[in-house]
Amino acid sequence: MIGKADLKKIKLVVFDLDGTLLNENNEIGINSISLIKKLQMKGVNFSIATGRLYSAMVHHAETLELKVPLITLDGSMIKTMDNNIIFESCVSKKHIRKAIQLADQNSMNIALCHADAIYYTENNSAIPSITDKFGAAFVEVKSYENYLNNTLEIIITGDYKNSIKAVKEKLSFPYCWGLNSVYYKAHSHDIYNLEIRNQGSSKGKGLKRLIRYLKIKESETAVMGDWYNDRSLFETKAVKAAIQNAVPEIKRMADYITERNNNEDGTAEFLEMILKAKK
Repeated sequence: MIGKADLKKIKLVVFDLDGTLLNENNEIGINSISLIKKLQMKGVNFSIATGRLYSAMVHHAETLELKVPLITLDGSMIKTMDNNIIFESCVSKKHIRKAIQLADQNSMNIALCHADAIYYTENNSAIPSITDKFGAAFVEVKSYENYLNNTLEIIITGDYKNSIKAVKEKLSFPYCWGLNSVYYKAHSHDIYNLEIRNQGSSKGKGLKRLIRYLKIKESETAVMGDWYNDRSLFETKAVKAAIQNAVPEIKRMADYITERNNNEDGTAEFLEMILKAKK
């Protein structure tokens, strides 16, 4: 349970986007928009922590008139609304080449995520239709060789969980140093996604970097999420709210679970609680 005192001291709320703040039509609820503006007038800041690229989510931040830097690509980049990069972690060329080799050997699709687009080759043409990078610009290229620089995340997709796990192992210690690889079942397709980033890149790490930048405490922060990639957010000392449609693992970690889901503007339910505490 969350006490009124915990809600009253909140200075920052960080939302996941897809399945949390956004409904199935890629829209933010009207009540949430109104409540966010009211809370901003009371000194509460808001940010977004998402697996999306910066370019694929910045229009939602503009709708909410957010002033705080945004956590994108699951923590690989933190960027302000005026394009100032607070944090960026690019994967090394040798690790990218190894990931491409493993994907080819296992007949898997692979793509390279930059800040503004996801690049894929003709042999990986299924990538735009099967990945959960909503709103991203997908660009087909002849070769990955000219796109090895500035890669923030590698995406590998496959039909079989055990095959994905085997590739993940080959991209982990002791075979590879300095990478963080996570796999999960896709939201919208019956496939598995393997996302490879540098170690230290996650939503939770991104939150810690953001609050250091803002000079506030974890306990003065609230997070809202629904999916497996929100786990690192829910491992922090922030107040944790799960949307009703969240997976069981996230609900177990939550301090509060909304009664309404994302299609019913469930985030507004939690924001109303904060506003009442602030009054």
